Amino acid sequence: MGERLTKGDVEKIQEEIDYRKLVVRKEALEAVKEARAQGDLSENFEYHAAKKDKNINESRIRYLERMLKTAQVITDHSAADEVGLDKTVEVYMEDDDEVETYKIVTSVRGNSMRGLISIESPLGRALVGHKAGDRVYVKVNEQFGYYVEIRSVDNSTVGEEEAIRKF
Repeated sequence: MGERLTKGDVEKIQEEIDYRKLVVRKEALEAVKEARAQGDLSENFEYHAAKKDKNINESRIRYLERMLKTAQVITDHSAADEVGLDKTVEVYMEDDDEVETYKIVTSVRGNSMRGLISIESPLGRALVGHKAGDRVYVKVNEQFGYYVEIRSVDNSTVGEEEAIRKF
């Protein structure tokens, strides 16, 4: 079993594959062809850079295709007032005395710097299924954990910018 993806994740990944095959691949092949025409390949930096770019694109295509083949497509079964996939949750961090807002997403979209928390992260696992007002223990590992209080759960996705994580 591979990545856990939503139907939307699968569509975005397929769009990236198509774009890389139809646009980026053509551009990369053309760049290699132009660089090759410049002469001696052993000392041709442009040729080596173009080949590297082409190989990176092909590697990304293979990676995404393999991800789709092994993916498990999931859906959110949480109630409207429960923390679940693609819901925004406001939590009070007791240890830090701060309120933070996160969106619960699949692991390929997870980016804590942008407030996107994976359902597979310790915080995401702890929050899923709970409601506003619940005090939840987040177990990081066997020796460490912390408590958070869920302040609100929101289904809206207004103004959000999401992308599949690039490597």
